[in-house]
Amino acid sequence: MANAFFKIPTVSNEPILSYAPGSPEKLEVKKVLKQLKSKTTDIPMVIGGKRVKTKETVSIHPPHELSHTLGQFHKGNATHVKKAIDAALKAKPAWEAMPWEDRAAIFLKAADLLSGPYRARMNAATMLCQSKNIFQAEVDCVAEYCDFLRFNAKFAEEIYAQQPPVSPKGIWNRLDYRPLEGFIFAISPFNFTSIAGNLSCAPALMGNTVVWKPAETQIYSAIVIMDLLEEAGLPPGVINLIYVDGPEAGDVIFNHKEFAGLHFTGSTGVFQSLWNTISKNLPKYRSYPRIVGETGGKDFVIAHKSADAKIVATALVRGAFEYQGQKCSAASRAYIPKSLWKKVQKFMLADLDSMTMGTTEDFRNFINAVIDKKSYENITKYIKQAKKDPKVEIIAGGEFSKSEGYFIEPTVIVAQDPKYRTMCEEIFGPVLTIHVYPDAQFEKTLDLVDSTSPYALTGAIFAKERSVINLANEKLKNAAGNYYINDKPTGAVVGQQPFGGARASGTNDKAGSILNLLRWVSPRTIKENFNPPSDYRYAFLAEE
Repeated sequence: MANAFFKIPTVSNEPILSYAPGSPEKLEVKKVLKQLKSKTTDIPMVIGGKRVKTKETVSIHPPHELSHTLGQFHKGNATHVKKAIDAALKAKPAWEAMPWEDRAAIFLKAADLLSGPYRARMNAATMLCQSKNIFQAEVDCVAEYCDFLRFNAKFAEEIYAQQPPVSPKGIWNRLDYRPLEGFIFAISPFNFTSIAGNLSCAPALMGNTVVWKPAETQIYSAIVIMDLLEEAGLPPGVINLIYVDGPEAGDVIFNHKEFAGLHFTGSTGVFQSLWNTISKNLPKYRSYPRIVGETGGKDFVIAHKSADAKIVATALVRGAFEYQGQKCSAASRAYIPKSLWKKVQKFMLADLDSMTMGTTEDFRNFINAVIDKKSYENITKYIKQAKKDPKVEIIAGGEFSKSEGYFIEPTVIVAQDPKYRTMCEEIFGPVLTIHVYPDAQFEKTLDLVDSTSPYALTGAIFAKERSVINLANEKLKNAAGNYYINDKPTGAVVGQQPFGGARASGTNDKAGSILNLLRWVSPRTIKENFNPPSDYRYAFLAEE
């Protein structure tokens, strides 16, 4: 059983470095970028602590520089999935028996390594393979990942410390927080290195062992995570990193008796398909699997006529176009009152006109490339259609090219119809659609915001009048799991705003909080009697 006596030191959010001209952190990451680009990196899978190579390799190219080869990864098959499961199950007894504070120490050390000697390498890998500028990379793969590792350890301490408040004389009541029976399958997306690390590390912290399948477009930084965890002392087999096609991996995993849980971030369609598969296979499993997922979003911004136009414009530009809109939380639809629109438009267009687009290695570029060809073609499909539709107007951007990399200009569409497809469908790219509404229809527009999309991930209200804010808070109560007042709908911080949404956006288990960690344990109630009865008779049976 876990010992709650030990206390995790006070934790705080990892500082975000500035990377200003001449700063030591900028010089260091520039140096590492050159080093990584000067070689081709061979990336094996990691199964049971061993580096596994295969005959089939796949090349990795920066999305912003398709002509350059960063390296290649070794692609696995069903055999490797089975080996990863076997390795996870073999490692499980010793790992779950390890005192929780020793498990926590590994992840706390990983955080210190990441904020120190691994910082430049992790940033550079994320910049190159996921086309993130230095600020977006630093916020994600260093600051947020450090926060996940440290705050999760603190939350674990709080869980283990939660014990029954009453133990009568002669009785000791306690709770044992057991890891789940079997192994956890973690499926991580391309867009956040920190999410990739957390999806595997959060269950592992609680004594589970994991089979982890990252998106192929994130493998270049995924191997850095494994190097980091191994240096921090993670035992072999606790987390097993495989590069296998989703259906092939799923066919093995979701038919395995010891499948105990899914930790997922990705598309709504894929998540619903996996849930359906798991439900059909329930009789095969030792216990009911835990299913935790964060999926899509069609995140909103609504402004009231009392809002500050400049503040709204800044929130839209940052919220919609940082990291090319490739965030589940990115502002994708906005509702602006007619009286405010001209000013908001003016400020937005001025900001967009000042932005530069290109390689992540030039720190002056605010906009970089989208992740891959499939994403590029999906996003540009919406832009091409908008150019043809007479009831919408593209007021900014609208151009794109894949001659050097997958570049798409930040694009702003104004739609007369609030149910136009780009107001409703998730695009996951640098496309923002705006509907201008009559000032007098603010309350009606709140209802429109709530009913337009099946998603409920993030959203923001901008207003100065408190009664207006209170009205929006109530009307939009179920429209977003992360809700912002006078701030953009992106940028949740671990320990401050636990992240997750409901409806079609996921199970709302709040990554970066105690709520998520509770999903990876199965409590056992233990009652110990120091003076057990030796006679079945109760007092009421005695004669008068």
